[in-house]
Amino acid sequence: MTSDTRSPAPSPLAEALAAGTVVLDGGLSNQLESAGHDLSDELWSARLLAERPEAITEAHLAYYLAGASVAITSSYQATFEGFAQRGTGREEAAGLLRLSVELAREAARQAHAEGVTRPLWTAASVGPYGAMLADGSEYRGRYGLSVDELERFHRPRLEVLADAGPDVLALETVPDADEAAALLRAVRGLGVPAWLSYTVDGAHTRAGQPLEEAFGLAADADEVIAVGVNCCAPGDVDGAVEIAARVTGKPVVVYPNSGEAWDAGARAWTGRSSFTSEQVHAWRTAGARLIGGCCRVGPKAVTSIAHTLTTE
Repeated sequence: MTSDTRSPAPSPLAEALAAGTVVLDGGLSNQLESAGHDLSDELWSARLLAERPEAITEAHLAYYLAGASVAITSSYQATFEGFAQRGTGREEAAGLLRLSVELAREAARQAHAEGVTRPLWTAASVGPYGAMLADGSEYRGRYGLSVDELERFHRPRLEVLADAGPDVLALETVPDADEAAALLRAVRGLGVPAWLSYTVDGAHTRAGQPLEEAFGLAADADEVIAVGVNCCAPGDVDGAVEIAARVTGKPVVVYPNSGEAWDAGARAWTGRSSFTSEQVHAWRTAGARLIGGCCRVGPKAVTSIAHTLTTE
């Protein structure tokens, strides 16, 4: 798919966001680890696409059954370059990217078979360039690459994921406004809506740009149905939601970490969780319409979020 002329079709998910609040899932990796899978690998959860795809379906299903209406695929760290480093050819890598979407859709089918009646959506994860490096640089940005170079990196993977037919492309954990600009160029013409979600430090991206500037890039992007933050401390969400809603006028997506901190050297989480479902009220009031959790936020927390949003 190379055309730049296709516009996203009317999106049922966008319509749902206009009508109310939609619950996202939680951290895929922590759910997989809790099931006993070893993710101490540069490919992280993407390694299981080839080795244990049924485990990924089970993890998605756990979140759907917990109350999530959107599952984010296991393609965050899945790139042609990353797979190539493991000896996986381009055709096989493309198949694994497509499989990530199919597994989430299969989980939705199973959830409906188990009695879930609400609409369920699949978001194809597109992580930042730094995720492929697997050195924690997705929390820093500033890779030394131009916007053009970053667009060339992201576009082939986006084309494959879009062809797999997800409901939305999740441009997530973006640390740098320059990379966001590249991603926004790369999604043009794919015919699939997207959300853009930064990882932030206070009122700035991880690379140090003001959030007003960073969110402003998406204000006029027709492909983008929501903007916001993920993979950040819960305490950084409140201000970011207000800025995103004010600058773009779009629904806001929010899925922070538990509040623990990632130690890239030790490849481990440290500290205590500070994520509570009570914070959801303030986010919803400020403009958040797509709400869930990221790293270290599991099915129990998602159930609590869903309960909070349905009893407001």
